[in-house]
Amino acid sequence: MPWMTFYFSDTVVLLFDFWSVHTPTGMVLSVVVVLLLSMLYEAIKMGKAVLLRRALLALPHSLSREELVEPEEGDTSPTQGRWFRYHVGQTLFHVVQVVLGYMVMLAVMSYNAWIFLGAIAGSTLGYFVVYPLLGRG
Repeated sequence: MPWMTFYFSDTVVLLFDFWSVHTPTGMVLSVVVVLLLSMLYEAIKMGKAVLLRRALLALPHSLSREELVEPEEGDTSPTQGRWFRYHVGQTLFHVVQVVLGYMVMLAVMSYNAWIFLGAIAGSTLGYFVVYPLLGRG
């Protein structure tokens, strides 16, 4: 029967059947992987913020409807193309962020306290390391 409360153990199955942990060494490696996934999640959030800032700077100063619609054939606006590329980049970052977020959430839902602490530590370290870089991006 699956656990419905947090427990400390070196035995757990995470995300997939092949990620089955049965030793203390395996648990340490699994905690490190979840920690790194949490840090990557925070880095992706920062990357999205940087792309949003660049996309907003790429928008034309005049937000008239004519400036924002697709350019007609033969009429290429460098501002329009740049904004669209940033938007595609933000969308890709968002997809990766959602996938990572759900993976970390499902790992935490194993109710293993070591995995939970790894996710919290990774999120904390990721925020601490990555967000000071936001002002430089």
